[in-house]
Amino acid sequence: MIKIYAPASIGNINVGFDTLGVAIKPVDGKLLGDCVTIKSNENFKLINKGNFCFQLPKKIEENIVWKCWNHFCRILNRKILISITLEKNMPIGSGLGSSACSIAATLVAINKFCNEPLNEQELLKLMGEVEGEISGAPHYDNVAPCYYGGLQLIIKENNCVSQPIPFFKDWIWLVAWPGIKISTSEARSILPKKYKIETCIKHSRLLASFIHASHTNQSKLALKSMRDIIAEPYRIQLLPNFIQIKQNLLNLGAINCGISGSGPTIFTICNDKKIANKIYTWLSENYLKNKNGFVHICKLDLNGTREIGL
Repeated sequence: MIKIYAPASIGNINVGFDTLGVAIKPVDGKLLGDCVTIKSNENFKLINKGNFCFQLPKKIEENIVWKCWNHFCRILNRKILISITLEKNMPIGSGLGSSACSIAATLVAINKFCNEPLNEQELLKLMGEVEGEISGAPHYDNVAPCYYGGLQLIIKENNCVSQPIPFFKDWIWLVAWPGIKISTSEARSILPKKYKIETCIKHSRLLASFIHASHTNQSKLALKSMRDIIAEPYRIQLLPNFIQIKQNLLNLGAINCGISGSGPTIFTICNDKKIANKIYTWLSENYLKNKNGFVHICKLDLNGTREIGL
């Protein structure tokens, strides 16, 4: 029997649309991610449980875990007879890499169960393909950090999907999910099909500045470069009062904030524990829409997808 955990992630982090992503974990030790348990069985069986299993599709063929299993069976050219239990602890459509959690945990678990026929790069590429079936196109800014951990730069060159880049250890990350859903495909559909060349140049400059600042330990430059001119101007229509909320967070002492992935989760960065606690309280009182919503004070998860105790 194998049990695999995959952590939540933030895609884009303002600068780096579909290019940057970070894996996160709550500082209080709670698990913010999905778990998948696999054991031998006479036939394929899928069991769904967890806080958000009610959001999963009723048809088994539409379940992302079944899709992962089906892809792997095709690769091995045989039916893999296993029972899979998905603990769906991540809300779907939250902007925290929910599908990436399920995909990474499932594929790592199946690969391990089958004595690892796929290497790391092959496994990551498969994760991106399955992710693409959910969002409309393969992308790795959630699955790469979810799989590897840390802050990942998506490269997709020389048979390398992503590589880690340095991060600022004093940054405290907060994520707040209001308890409502925004589909990734919907959030992508409202983006322009074309951008002005001035916007493309500016975005390239901001992304390059952030990468340079990360490698040269220039925190202020990194923060100033973290501006979303690609998605945020259009996605704010999906998050009412986002501009005012963002200003309130900055007034409380945040050093950066933005939309996590496609939203509606927002992320906030600060470098002081007292400020982090103030922001936690404000978000809990002002951003959550129902009892399902949550706020977590986090740091980067450097371990990524891994086996945990049963």
